[in-house]
Amino acid sequence: MSEIALWITLIVLVGVASFLLGMLVRSVIRERRTSGVRRIWRNFGLSLAFAVLFLVSWAAQGVAEWQVYASDQAAHGESARLSEFWFQFGQSTLENWQSEFLQLFSFVVLAAVLIHHGSAESKDGTDRIERKVNEIHAMLREQRQGSQRSESGAR
Repeated sequence: MSEIALWITLIVLVGVASFLLGMLVRSVIRERRTSGVRRIWRNFGLSLAFAVLFLVSWAAQGVAEWQVYASDQAAHGESARLSEFWFQFGQSTLENWQSEFLQLFSFVVLAAVLIHHGSAESKDGTDRIERKVNEIHAMLREQRQGSQRSESGAR
């Protein structure tokens, strides 16, 4: 039973990380194709920075946790086993992901890909801004034409 739990933990950890990183890569590639964006870091820096921070901190957590696990095993006179460590590491990683990195990284990636109408972070926000700017332009044009008419009528 513990071997099944170990495999499920590993599949979830690798699957979630792969899904989010894959969504990021897919989004960057699609955006570069459709809009002709060439500078990757300048245009996708926020997502890339969070992805790098996520991977570096995950690796650092693994190293730190291995040290704690190996010390605990040595204190009990037992040898450190990688399979037991992976289960413990998976448990603590999933706890951290739930409250920190998964939530934030998911928000960044999914906000770049999906739409939540009316949200400032969603990609539909630029469409609304363009509509408002066009409305303002139309109002200014009407005012200008109205003032030109009144000036020509006063002459």
